[in-house]
Amino acid sequence: MKLQQIMNYKTPLIALVILSACGKPANDLDEKKKELESARNELISLREKIGTLEKEIIVLDPEFARNNNAILISTWQLEAKPFEHYVEVRGAVESRKNVSLSPTTGGKIEKVWVVEGQQVTAGQVLVSLESNILRNTVSELKTSLELANTVYEKQKKLWEQKIGSEIQYLQAKNNKESIEGKLATVNAQLDQMTIKAPFSGTIDRVDALVGEMAAPGMSLVRMVNPNDMYIKTDLSEGFIGKLKPNDKVEVYFPAFDKKVKSNILSIGQVINPENRTFRVETSFNSEVPAKPNQVVVISVRDYVNPKVFTVPTKLIQRDNEGTFVFVTEQKDNLLVARKVYVKPGLSYNGVTEVLEGLKGDEKVVNEGYREVTEGAELKVTSQSAEGFASK
Repeated sequence: MKLQQIMNYKTPLIALVILSACGKPANDLDEKKKELESARNELISLREKIGTLEKEIIVLDPEFARNNNAILISTWQLEAKPFEHYVEVRGAVESRKNVSLSPTTGGKIEKVWVVEGQQVTAGQVLVSLESNILRNTVSELKTSLELANTVYEKQKKLWEQKIGSEIQYLQAKNNKESIEGKLATVNAQLDQMTIKAPFSGTIDRVDALVGEMAAPGMSLVRMVNPNDMYIKTDLSEGFIGKLKPNDKVEVYFPAFDKKVKSNILSIGQVINPENRTFRVETSFNSEVPAKPNQVVVISVRDYVNPKVFTVPTKLIQRDNEGTFVFVTEQKDNLLVARKVYVKPGLSYNGVTEVLEGLKGDEKVVNEGYREVTEGAELKVTSQSAEGFASK
């Protein structure tokens, strides 16, 4: 059999190795994993053998190189630039002004002044409780206070003229001040019979019903201010020291399928002992019509390398000696593939940083890399730009 014919069998032979491994029966997951690992090793060895045979054949038979079809590829141009790694965590939209209002004293609900969705201003009355008894008491105390003031003024004038006794003056003064105190107390109680807006905002929910008995702690109205919202998330303690206020983050709103840029407002100083996390607050983009408690996904940068070579993650392969990429090399007027062993770092968004192994002048095999073996003849069809390798 001719050498050319031998080499034409390489593709069916690779497929046969894979099919033979997949065709074996597997009763459990561990057995299937072992078979897969075995098939991968056989495939790697077979590719290395093919590459070695091709190089040896080219040395013995230069005509073989001219007759053999070159593998069509594109290349990835290396460029030293910053590499950033992000992690995605779940968060939620929160409002600093999202409160449920309840009375501080019990009473029957007399009137509800607002409806859901209504805009209100700070101090506006939202709900009134029945307060007839307190109003009557206020009226009585005001009448008593008028008399007490009159008596006090007369006693004061007499005392200034050294007429009458000091005890009479002091009794009149004490009576007046006592009634003033009682009136202030009743007015404070009367004020508690109305639920007022603590800030300007929107009425989100109204639970109060006219005629119903209200009790302290019972929710009557919920209101929210959509202009004072932020995003809350809990990060693992492994991020301690990696973040600081004003760091840039990206917030994704699944409900709107929208991403916006944001920044960290504050970082918690206490670790939650239950889940070993700390609180991080992120600014909220008011252009997004999100609601409190809405779920978001936050991309937080936890690593940056200011200057490093990067390659598409899929181009990094592994054999028995380690991880490598294929680069192009000019040899005897032919463009051939050469393995370069590299030390990969972190990966993000389909790109991996290369910490060691590349000098920067190499052209990494991009499209067609799956068909390439060591020493295989190559033909470049196009020069890829960053992002082209993601196809």
